[in-house]
Amino acid sequence: MTLTFSHDHVGITVTPEDLDATIAWYSRNLGFAVEQRFEAHGTTFVFLTAGDVKIELLAGASNRGVAPTHNILTSMHTSRLHHFCLAVTDLDGALSRLLELDVPLIGGPMEIPATGQRIAFVTDNVGTIIELSDPGTWISGRKVGA
Repeated sequence: MTLTFSHDHVGITVTPEDLDATIAWYSRNLGFAVEQRFEAHGTTFVFLTAGDVKIELLAGASNRGVAPTHNILTSMHTSRLHHFCLAVTDLDGALSRLLELDVPLIGGPMEIPATGQRIAFVTDNVGTIIELSDPGTWISGRKVGA
């Protein structure tokens, strides 16, 4: 039997004290909306959605934070999810908007010749690394077909 997969969501742990600020950060900066919020097993679960992208925030008493990173190249810690990636249709436009909202870049933008993509990295309010990827094909700083 061959297993078939599709992506459902990314889960991010936050402290209970950071939960509302994290919801606000994703809503204000990336346009996510709360789809569902509930309590179970001593944890608050919040599902945020934007289009077909879903993020699950988990806030429980046992959550311990990892220090945020300010540089993508020094962020390779082995005991956490490193990053998740959101595809955008216009990387430069998305970065311009995020910089207007005081969301700093921690890496990029950079061209990745092996994949033909341009990418950049930001962090949310609790230090989760978010890669933004323009899935178009880029060659020598120019989007092919543009």
